[in-house]
Amino acid sequence: MCPAVVSPALLEKHARESPLLSRAVQVLEEDEEVQELLRLANVFAVHRLKYNDHGPTHAKIAAGAALELFSLLLDANIIPSCIKDGTCNDIEEAKLIVLLGAYFHDIGNSVHREKHEYTGALMAKDILDRILPKILPEKGRYSKKMHYNIRQEVMHAIYCTETDVECLTVEAGCVKVGDGLDMAEGRARVPYKLGKVDIHSVSALSIKRVEISKGVERPIRITVHMEEWAGIFQVEKVLLPKILKSGICNYIELVAISRGKEVLTFPPCT
Repeated sequence: MCPAVVSPALLEKHARESPLLSRAVQVLEEDEEVQELLRLANVFAVHRLKYNDHGPTHAKIAAGAALELFSLLLDANIIPSCIKDGTCNDIEEAKLIVLLGAYFHDIGNSVHREKHEYTGALMAKDILDRILPKILPEKGRYSKKMHYNIRQEVMHAIYCTETDVECLTVEAGCVKVGDGLDMAEGRARVPYKLGKVDIHSVSALSIKRVEISKGVERPIRITVHMEEWAGIFQVEKVLLPKILKSGICNYIELVAISRGKEVLTFPPCT
């Protein structure tokens, strides 16, 4: 199986494979408030703070990457936390939690960069109350109680994208790591000042491609392809800390490659 390249196409792939995810993506893309919050996230991040992208494109990339990670865990028979704990009905709803958590995780930037994960989680509550009935109509097993459960799982996933917050669910872990994988061609998750030449910008521009595939000894293998060694700064400063706090670190192998040579591996070779 070919590795999946982290890009907006990953979300399209997973939406094609799931009627529920397809409906959810349609609702998200047609929702004026959701799209305007993502646009405003970039007004604050890009235009006012001169940071890299945190808007609609990043939301799609992070969501696709998170779903790809989640799919590999499912293939390895890892039980989603929401199913284990009874907060959702099935695998498709678990995927929905991953999608929504990743898609919404940066909306707090529309208020301020500081504590945007906490702010975004709170902002998502009313939006989720409004859109979940469109995605999961309240009939049969899709009760209002289940909407509350899914809402809180999504809010948890958003909050846990803060680097130092420990994820308490597999779903949140996939969202956290998926966020960190949007690193290629200057899209690094350590914010760097646009147009400024320093270690942040040089490192970001050194990363050319990020791939997700089945691991050799663990369910997931993440491969970061770099043009220069400088790219290791982004890997060590944002991606690895997110993995370590994701709650799914024991399921992940990480390899950074520069010009065909492995320059970092996780877990470290013994």
